[in-house]
Order: sequence, then structure tokens, then C-alpha cells
Amino acid sequence: MTDTAPVRCPWAGSDPLYQAYHDTEWGFPVTSDTRLFEKLCLEGFQSGLSWLTILRKRENFRAAFAGFDIDKVAAFDEPDIERLLADAGIVRHRGKIVSTINNARRAQALRDEFGTLAAYFWRFEPPADERPADHSWETLRTIATTPASVRLSKDLKKRGFTFVGPTTCYAFMQAMGLVNDHMETCHCHAPIEALRTDFVRP
Repeated sequence: MTDTAPVRCPWAGSDPLYQAYHDTEWGFPVTSDTRLFEKLCLEGFQSGLSWLTILRKRENFRAAFAGFDIDKVAAFDEPDIERLLADAGIVRHRGKIVSTINNARRAQALRDEFGTLAAYFWRFEPPADERPADHSWETLRTIATTPASVRLSKDLKKRGFTFVGPTTCYAFMQAMGLVNDHMETCHCHAPIEALRTDFVRP
């Protein structure tokens, strides 16, 4: 019998949840402010952990953080922090919880300035000459930061965001489609390239 399983990036592994995330979310261009904010927050929570750990808890995070509604999270106060610290369904790390609330307030300021978070973040889409010519797994697996992720990290920090180092920012850019880091032989690479060709930047 011929194996018809699609070729995926090796990081997708064999976990069905991870494979579904790889196939339907990771790298597809995103303009939803809620999704952009959620991902930025969850990347902060992921620091020191695996993304699969966070992905398995994502629905719990969404319930705990009001669906990552920016205005609702920005209004969280000390009782909310205590509630979240008692929630076994999420990562109970005070610094990361406080950071999420802080970042919601900073996101409000971004939205006031740029109209949408999408309009802000897509300004950091890297030019073609900053992207690797070789999209093999051997090349992509070695890239942890890029000039664009460094620029984004510096700007976010200047605006008061926390847990937004260059590596975190690059993972965010990969996931939200600001770059297409599916390897060329992955079944997602070509469709995403086609989407990016027609994609209307905010």
C-alpha cells in the first residue's frame, strides 16, 4: 500500500493536535487583532516550555483570559490575578499573568495609534532580501531570531510590552504568517505562498 500521508515539517511530529495546528494555522497570514494578541500572550507563556504544552491548554487559556478580548484583559485587576494563579488549567506563573494584563493595556495603545494591531504588526514583515533562499529543514531549524524579529522586539519593549524577546517575536511571526517557514517540501508551503501573493496587507 502506498503511503499517502502528507509531508509535514518535522516539528509537527505525530500528535494529532499538533499536526492539525501545523496544517491549518501555523504560517497562515492572520489579521485578527484577537488572534494576534492571543498568540503574543501565549508565546510569552510558552517561554521555557514546549508549544504543544501550551496548545493543549489553549482552550483553558481562552476561558481564563476572556477569549483574549484586549479590553477585557486590560481591565483585569488583583482579584483576577489571584483567580488565574488558582487555575490549574493554565500555566500559573505570576510574572507571565501580570505581563499578559500589561500587554493588553499596551495593545490598547497600539490600536489607538495604528487603528488595528494587524496594521502595526504587519509593518514588520521582513523584506525578501532578509529571508533565507533555502527553505530546507536543515536551514530553517537553525533560525531562532532574524533582523525583523529583533526590530519588532525592540519596538514592543520600547512601548512597554514584556516577555517579547527576539526569539519569542520570531515564533510569533512564523505562526501568524508574517513569514512562511514551512519547508519547501511541506504540503503547506506552496498553498501559503499562494495565499501570501494575494494577501492584502493591513
